[in-house]
Amino acid sequence: MKLIKTCLGAGIVVVALLAQADEKLPMLKSGDNVYSNVTVTSVTATDIYFTHSGGIGNAKLKNLDPVWQKHFHFNSTNAVAVEKKQAEATFQFRQNILTAKKTEDEFKFAAPTYDDGDLVVPKIYAKSFRGQVPPQIFVDKWLTPAPDVGSKFVMIVFWAAGPEQCRNAIPLLNGLAARFSDQLVIIAISNEPDDEIRKMTLPKLNFYFGTDVQSRTLSAFEVTAIPHAVVIDPGHIVRFEGSPFYLQEKDLAHLLTTYAQ
Repeated sequence: MKLIKTCLGAGIVVVALLAQADEKLPMLKSGDNVYSNVTVTSVTATDIYFTHSGGIGNAKLKNLDPVWQKHFHFNSTNAVAVEKKQAEATFQFRQNILTAKKTEDEFKFAAPTYDDGDLVVPKIYAKSFRGQVPPQIFVDKWLTPAPDVGSKFVMIVFWAAGPEQCRNAIPLLNGLAARFSDQLVIIAISNEPDDEIRKMTLPKLNFYFGTDVQSRTLSAFEVTAIPHAVVIDPGHIVRFEGSPFYLQEKDLAHLLTTYAQ
């Protein structure tokens, strides 16, 4: 296993622990489950992610045979520490959701301002990076094909499948993704387990989606309420931050025109 850093443009580096690229296994057993024609896509300290003859799957490394645990460099002490962090992150995430509905109501009454034509949200529920280089973006697993950012703008949306306000943002984000597809890539990030996210089938997301189950990105941005969006220009600078409900096509078009390179 080795650490792979994939540059997605706009200063974004997505980091994941990957097994040998597209490593193929005739069979993989996890507990009582047996998978055939396995292609490993990624491995974390606790989990292995793969495709198999029946679709997409993942398994806990602690449930694999000792031979495979050794093959994937499983360390039980590290795994326990990571799972503890994940549990703490999940608890904090649930607390964030409790504040999110109140936050959405406040958005309805707080008018934005403009700074040289740039939309400025009057209050954000995260650390501000507007006009600065943002923290590193971590994606443990893609639930869609990985995006090819190139020299496009990138919108990171901190999101979750459960909250109503996050689902309500999907039509808006789908519209922006379609309208500005030549200039903008939208990436939603959640620290929910991927099996929880997959339970949500409607509305359909027409943009990219990844998980950060250890909440490394959420913590770096100090997000306390969701959805929270950050628009990063090709020069690696944050040009918008705040609720995506504030973003109108004209405001986003202004940013894309003003800061294109």
